[in-house]
Parts: sequence; C-alpha cells; structure tokens
Amino acid sequence: MPKSYTDQIGHTFGVSGVPKRIVSLVPSQTELLYDLGLDEEVVGITKFCIHPKQWFRTKTRVGGTKDFKLDHIKVLAPDLIIANKEENEIIKIKALQTQYRVYTSDIATLNDAYGMINAVGELVGKSEKATTLVSKLKKTFAELPKRSDIKVAYLIWQKPYMVAAKATFIDDMLSNVCGFDNVFGDLMRYPCITLKDLQDKKPDVLFLSSEPYPFKEKHIYELSKLLPHTTCKLVDGELFSWYGSRLLQSANYFKQIL
Repeated sequence: MPKSYTDQIGHTFGVSGVPKRIVSLVPSQTELLYDLGLDEEVVGITKFCIHPKQWFRTKTRVGGTKDFKLDHIKVLAPDLIIANKEENEIIKIKALQTQYRVYTSDIATLNDAYGMINAVGELVGKSEKATTLVSKLKKTFAELPKRSDIKVAYLIWQKPYMVAAKATFIDDMLSNVCGFDNVFGDLMRYPCITLKDLQDKKPDVLFLSSEPYPFKEKHIYELSKLLPHTTCKLVDGELFSWYGSRLLQSANYFKQIL
C-alpha cells in the first residue's frame, strides 16, 4: 500500500516504495540528496544545481529554478520531484502536482530545514543518514556563540538594493542562529531599500552576499565611502541561505564571522 506524505505546503501524496527516478528543482536540496548517499536515483537537476560538481557536469538539466522545462521533466519520467515554494514558481509546482509526486519544502527557519531534511531522508529511503545529519547540525549550531550587540544588514541585490528582512531563512540565521540584530527586521521578506535607508539604520556591519547578486570588492569600496561608520564585508551567500547539507559548513563559517 502507498504511504501518505504531507509536504511543507500542505500537499499530500502517496509513495509506494523507494523512488528510483528523482528530479530536484532546488540547488541546496540537490546537494542534500547527494550527501544522503543517492546517485543514479537522481536523473534531473537545474542549471543552478552546482553542487556536487560531478552531478552538475553529468546530470540532465531541466532548466532553471523558475523556468524549468515541463517537457524536459516529462522525458525523464520522474517518480518523485523535489521543489521549494520560494525558489520555484508555485503555479508550476501545482501543474507538476497533477502529474507527479512532488515534495515541496517551505523554509523560513533552521527548524524548517531540519524538518525538510528528515522528510526527504524518509522519502528516499535514507532516514538514518538524515537523522544523523540533523543531530550533527543541531550540535554544531548549539555550540555557536551569540553576538546580540552587533547591528547588521544583509544585502542580496543591487539596483535596486534589496535586503533580507523578517520571515526569511537568512534572517533566522542572522537573528536567531548568530544572535545579530537585523536592522531591517521590522520589514518583511526582501524589501527594496535606498542608500539613505542604510545610512539612517546605521548598521555596525553590512553583509554583501555572493548570491543571488554577486557582490564584489568594488562594491565594498563604493559603499564604505557612503557608510564610514559601518564595516562592509563580503559573505558566502550559500552558507547563509542554503538549507540542506551545506549547513554543515555554516556553523564554522559563522564562528569566523562572529
């Protein structure tokens, strides 16, 4: 008898046996599947699924996270699709749900990530490895010091400038995991801001993420002139926003920043 699963957006579907043909539409969850020990079972990924490198070179790509190709997916005949509410278009996810088994994550906190890892592990027959991974993550993050005395802002985009604010995974990592005071924590999601907004908020530290906008050293130079009392720092966006097994690298990275 098929086993019933309910994903993080409330969609319920049945799975009979362990999936043998998986398409992942989410870079961080693609890497998770690899670290759980899968290989040939994953038949399709997106062009942004750059980890692991060997999968990026060899697996069939079905397009981007927003513009994945339904006809490419059809050819692969998946028995499970891994998606995400924020990274994929919800309309396209619903279209996939009418034809395939789709597990869709919805990640706003580290606890959401733990839930997703355990759920995906169970779905693909790797529950033990997923449980071990979550236990290790909880231990490493519990040992992380907190710096509640530091006000920060986290830029994700330029022209217009956009920041990570409340109700985002990045804010949870900044505020609850590291203990920083996110100066834009009074706003929601990824609001557009101006340089004057940054100047008025007077963050102690301005993080410039490597993704989705690839901030560089030149941006530090430009912004430092406008924010003389703020330390501007490039940070690895994957370690703040990827909510799969890459989190194993995040705790040590945060220790260095703290």
